[in-house]
Amino acid sequence: MTTALDGRRARGDATRGRVAAAAAQIATVNGLDSITVGGLAAETGVSKSGILTVFESREAIQVAAVAGARDLYIQHVIAPAWAERSGKPRLRALVAQWIAYLRAEVFRGGCFLAATTAEFGHRDGPVADAVRRLEREWLDVLEAEFSAAGSADPALDAFRLDAYLRAANVRRELFSDDDALERAQTLALGVIARPSR
Repeated sequence: MTTALDGRRARGDATRGRVAAAAAQIATVNGLDSITVGGLAAETGVSKSGILTVFESREAIQVAAVAGARDLYIQHVIAPAWAERSGKPRLRALVAQWIAYLRAEVFRGGCFLAATTAEFGHRDGPVADAVRRLEREWLDVLEAEFSAAGSADPALDAFRLDAYLRAANVRRELFSDDDALERAQTLALGVIARPSR
């Protein structure tokens, strides 16, 4: 009996992960609001009833998409940069990893954060809260590293760096402008290189 339950749980977890990953991909192209059970069934090959067995609502799928995107963001941007010393070395690594994350097209519609924060900026509810938490986590990482680097205004420097990266994402997605990534990297590194307090 326990083995059967464990097998069912493992299959449910695998389905949940597959559906959340597909939902995150869809969100970067068409927005979190475009996610439907039917669209996910077509994208993943999982039946509608199979999706609704592991997710009680469309909102739960959207929240799971944000969580799945967070895992990928940590895997591709945060974790590789953590090998560097805190402060300027880690900030430079975060910028390099963020540029690599876009170049690798981890999400087919560009940066998940850039796509979803614009969509949910004026909303309330569990999905908007999940998006806000993810954005706040990213800004907190940047602010902490600017603080460790001796920045006179860590929040302002984090804002600048984040703005350059987002602008590059927009240019790349709208105009297929890969040069925007190089410009953003140069500008972001300039913020990091400024004299400490």
